[in-house]
Amino acid sequence: MRNYQLLALASAALLSLAGCAKKSSDEASAGAAKLEVRLTDAPGNFKAVVLDVQQLEVHLKDEGDPSGWQTLAFTPQVVNVLDYVNGKSALLVSTDFAPGDLKEVRLILGPSSYVVGTDGDTYALKTPSGQTAGVKLKLTNVTLAAGATYQLLLDFDVAKSIVERGNWKAGNDKKERYLLKPVIRLVAQSLQGGLRGTVTPAAARPQILAIRSSVVGPDTVSTFADASGAFQLSGLPAGTYQVQYFPTVAAPAGQPAYKNAVLTGITVTNDKVTEIVGATALN
Repeated sequence: MRNYQLLALASAALLSLAGCAKKSSDEASAGAAKLEVRLTDAPGNFKAVVLDVQQLEVHLKDEGDPSGWQTLAFTPQVVNVLDYVNGKSALLVSTDFAPGDLKEVRLILGPSSYVVGTDGDTYALKTPSGQTAGVKLKLTNVTLAAGATYQLLLDFDVAKSIVERGNWKAGNDKKERYLLKPVIRLVAQSLQGGLRGTVTPAAARPQILAIRSSVVGPDTVSTFADASGAFQLSGLPAGTYQVQYFPTVAAPAGQPAYKNAVLTGITVTNDKVTEIVGATALN
């Protein structure tokens, strides 16, 4: 199997913008903001989800102005996003950055992404032609202030991003089973909270939805419990949530059936991870 370990993503040498590279370290720090970009993932029903990350860009001007894009000096590499779940994240960028507005981030993926299924087989992820130009992630009201640290979280949603073709059958070409249609939330981490808890039995491996009602409609974030029954959702706006649990496997013969569960009135506050007290029973 290919080695899909994250390779030296924390190296500051990879993280300088071209416009800042000409400055000395002292000049770059004076009056600068600190920008961090991290990658995290909601667990999915796969053994591995490997992304071929080719390029990372930021847009500093209004939408439609091509001169506003700046390419980060990022070495292309493959990343198993399932290594970064339940509160873990990979540091992609940590750099001094000129104060000002950020408008968009663009992630460009290459052709070598793949998944390892629960059956142990490897399946290539085909990217529709319309997305080969990259995944654009918009930012709203993000202003970097001098002396402040601003953290952006790329939250990759496995369940929504990997689409199985309905007409695929065992024995067909493995390259044709899954499509990669990246669904990534871009969250201003310093302004957000989190939610974590556990389920029992862990063997139910439920999908978990955190649903927040807002003036613009429901805000839903999902994840899966891991093998120990633990889960964590990061980058949640403050508010009151309903948490829904949906087991993804059937209970063994002779044991009580796994059931859906719902918790209401769960409050999430800024810059804090809310703990759901006690394990949520699914049988």
